[in-house]
Amino acid sequence: MTAPQRRVPRWLVLAGAAAAVVLVLGFTAPSLARWLSTGQSMSASRIRVAEVHRGKLVRDVNVQGKVVAAQSPTLYAATAGTVTLKVNAGDQVEKDQVLAEIYSPELQNRMAQEQASRQGLELELERSRIDARKKQLQSQKVVDQAEVDRVAAAREVDRSQQAFDHGALPELTVLRAKDSLTKAELTLAQARQDLVLDKDTLEFEVKTKSLQLDRQRLLSKELERQVEALQVRSPVAGQVGQLLVAQKANVAANTGLVTVVDLSVLELEVQIPESYARDLAIGMPAEIRSGNASYQGAVSAISPEVVSGQVSGRVRFATDKPAGMRQNQRLSARIVMDERPDVLIVERGSFLDTGAGRVAYVMRDGVAERRKVQMGSAGLDAVEVLDGLKAGDRVVVGGSEAFGEHERVTVH
Repeated sequence: MTAPQRRVPRWLVLAGAAAAVVLVLGFTAPSLARWLSTGQSMSASRIRVAEVHRGKLVRDVNVQGKVVAAQSPTLYAATAGTVTLKVNAGDQVEKDQVLAEIYSPELQNRMAQEQASRQGLELELERSRIDARKKQLQSQKVVDQAEVDRVAAAREVDRSQQAFDHGALPELTVLRAKDSLTKAELTLAQARQDLVLDKDTLEFEVKTKSLQLDRQRLLSKELERQVEALQVRSPVAGQVGQLLVAQKANVAANTGLVTVVDLSVLELEVQIPESYARDLAIGMPAEIRSGNASYQGAVSAISPEVVSGQVSGRVRFATDKPAGMRQNQRLSARIVMDERPDVLIVERGSFLDTGAGRVAYVMRDGVAERRKVQMGSAGLDAVEVLDGLKAGDRVVVGGSEAFGEHERVTVH
């Protein structure tokens, strides 16, 4: 015979259930109160939170580019003629090495004619100088003769005057002697003036011939330079890039013949997003990456033109460069636009796009609170905090776009 089961009083069961309800409400009341105060909740797995801290903000941009030669001149035909190429594509060349020759009989004949004209003017100038010296000697001879006549006339005046004083000659003879002296003096003065004028005239004629010769020399020199330019020489040491004409082709003036690549100075041609272009400047430091190695560089050029939302620029190697590097090789580079040490920063995220970067959600006791903020410069990984946040604040940097316009959101 089994013992009768002992029934638990109903009031005791009700008391236990009430105690359990009170206990559960005690634990869930804070969360329930937060949920009721926010009106919206979201799982913590759907957001990303970062802490505000002080650190170094680096504003940089990663770009891709290809290796190009800093100097890659194209050589042109100075005049029309037949081209004889002296090199092949890919040949190594030295500076001033002849790469091609242009045969132009017309230009060479013109040079020969002008050289002959120059030689003729040189002979004519020498003849003018000889004639000038000869005429000057003749003019000087006339002056000297006039001087002798004046001296003789002066002596005749003295002799006649003495004879007249002694009564040996009449006065008329003395007067005639004096007239002869005056005439001799006039002749001498005229001869001296003629000598000066002849000298000036002869110098002018010689100078005219000299200027004509100088002009002819310049013309001959220019034609000689043009003939010398028929031998197309490399302006740099490097490698022949491309032959632009065929062997023995008949080309017009200013036709491209050969391109030369100077492999001693290489640069990285990069395409930079338009949003970063206004912050770039020549001379900014850069880090060029080739495989696992990094090389220091600097921005050497920035194009003023925007094409398809990008700006073309060039980054030059600062010191050494990778061995065996070739044109059009693909490399990446990091351009450092600004470095700011010891500033308040937070991880960069999509919250910058929410409210145009003027609001952020700050986590506090499981609740994301909307707060007005002011952000500054942004780097690839972090953004500067100017106002509204302090060190240690935990900010929702990803997923806050799902909060809408709520002031408070529960995160569980």
